[in-house]
Amino acid sequence: MSDRPDLLARIGISATLALSGYLHADLYANGYRYIHIIGPSFLLQAAASFALAVLVLAGPWTLRVVAAALATGALIAFVLSRTTGLFGFSEIGWQPSPQAALSVGAEILTVILCGASLLRYRGRTQRRAVAASDVSSKARADA
Repeated sequence: MSDRPDLLARIGISATLALSGYLHADLYANGYRYIHIIGPSFLLQAAASFALAVLVLAGPWTLRVVAAALATGALIAFVLSRTTGLFGFSEIGWQPSPQAALSVGAEILTVILCGASLLRYRGRTQRRAVAASDVSSKARADA
């Protein structure tokens, strides 16, 4: 059974993924669908975000790595679309507003929550390994 901080982290990750998915789906539906390569990418981003939002709630810690990778990829694509361009597509600043800022915020929060959750998981795993080692050593000493 999961502990409370882990459950809260999974809920937070799920919420930020769902928000990012909604924003990408909204942009796709309101014009981005007509942009070569970018349109389908927005639809794929939305679908992956919604799927992971559900899976992270019940899934193993490895899905948090996938969620962090998805959010990081979206952030990289955002930066590229405002600097060098991405597949011939570029935008300026925080347009479209407010979706761009909200999406970046959701993706940054996803990465932060996933990172914190994974660090906590790693610490818990290391503590269990040390405890198991201590029990094993004590059993050998008692034998």
